Amino acid sequence: MDQLNDSLTGVLGPFGPLIAVGLLGLILIFVAISMMMGQRNDPLERLKHDTRLPSNSRQVKQKLRGSQRNEKLERYANFLEPQDEQELQGMKLKLMQAGYRGKDSVRYFHFAQFALGVGALVLGVAYFVLFVQDEQTSMQKTLMYILGPGIVGYMFPKYWVTKRQQTRQGNLTNGFPDSLDMLLVCVEAGQSMEQSIIRVSKEVRPSCADLADELEIVSHEMKAGKDKATVLNDMAERCGSQDISSFVTVMNQSQAFGTPISDALRVYSAEMRDKRVMRAEEAANKLPTKMTLATMMFTVPPLLIILVGPSVHGITQLGNM
Repeated sequence: MDQLNDSLTGVLGPFGPLIAVGLLGLILIFVAISMMMGQRNDPLERLKHDTRLPSNSRQVKQKLRGSQRNEKLERYANFLEPQDEQELQGMKLKLMQAGYRGKDSVRYFHFAQFALGVGALVLGVAYFVLFVQDEQTSMQKTLMYILGPGIVGYMFPKYWVTKRQQTRQGNLTNGFPDSLDMLLVCVEAGQSMEQSIIRVSKEVRPSCADLADELEIVSHEMKAGKDKATVLNDMAERCGSQDISSFVTVMNQSQAFGTPISDALRVYSAEMRDKRVMRAEEAANKLPTKMTLATMMFTVPPLLIILVGPSVHGITQLGNM
């Protein structure tokens, strides 16, 4: 063991054993992945892909099931999906609110975390060995250069999804009052709720594509015969916006108590316009406070140099004399 330690230290430097252990861990991870790829398929899966079925039958099934799961990712379902059902549903909801509605979105997310984490870790090890390592390198610096990139790569997909979710919710909240005004005009013109939603989805697409997509999903689900209250609740869950959730509550109450939809839309659209104006005023009122620090940093030091600089220069000249 001492000879192995000395040989690793002589080849890779003082932290040779640590680097060797890290590389061995990466090799074991890739071996485990290759073993998972080579696992035997379920007999039922082989029957599903039986080539003896008529080609027309297979083509019809593929058309009817257009959004099937990725077969390559299906092999790693236990590895790329949380085993806790509550955690899995929460991750699906977060990705859906960020705009990723695919069936394999959770698997792609965890695969991106794994791939970026391992790739950044390998790059960190390579950079440390080639450019940073010397005899005086501390353990803290070693861990920073090796584990730091891996942690950043692992956390980047989560940061990306969270940022995209917040941006999408902001776009939906800002574009929703205009869509309510157009929806009110369509309803008062005599169109049904379903026709109004279809028309509004086409009109708001240039300004807010995310809201147009959500309205199109609502129209398709209503055409398919799904209950209107369930469709609206699903839209509120997908959007994750408080304004849209309140709108869904108003529409469900209007339908339950039999009040005219146009009256509810008129009152709620006026309230949404007022809230948008209040949000704009709030952002404008926050601006002076945010600019105070920047003003002090970039204005006060040059002003002090201009005012105090000549006096300091004169004092230093008198001291030299």
